[in-house]
Amino acid sequence: MLTIHTADELRVSWDADPLKDGAVAVEGDRVAGTGPLDVLLARFPGARVRSWPGVLGPALVHEGPLPDAPSPRERVHAVLKSGATAVMAQYADTPDLRAAASRNEVAVLRGARKPEITDTGRADLAVFDADGTCLATVCAGRLVHRRR
Repeated sequence: MLTIHTADELRVSWDADPLKDGAVAVEGDRVAGTGPLDVLLARFPGARVRSWPGVLGPALVHEGPLPDAPSPRERVHAVLKSGATAVMAQYADTPDLRAAASRNEVAVLRGARKPEITDTGRADLAVFDADGTCLATVCAGRLVHRRR
């Protein structure tokens, strides 16, 4: 099923100019399109729409040690709650952490990369409110964190 994620603003990269009422169409684990919400609604009639307050943009790369938590699964979940869907390989340094990352489709990177939303790219998205709190994280097309 195709889902359109929309927010007050869309940023296809964190240094790009914001697009008011922008949206990202997600099909499976891929981005099917980006642009103004009305354009995506016309392009994908019948799509499910998730509206978020705040700024929608690319999910982050967690570049440091994973947060402390009782289990590898909870350490990976803490990363997802921060708006990140990728970690650096040097910090996913045990079989248990790599397995937890893999089960959650968190990317394990050998080098840093610039987070951006691209057509047909992996659907890794995050929504942040005005104070920088992560409200939602989409990892490989799946909503994996939503702040209530």
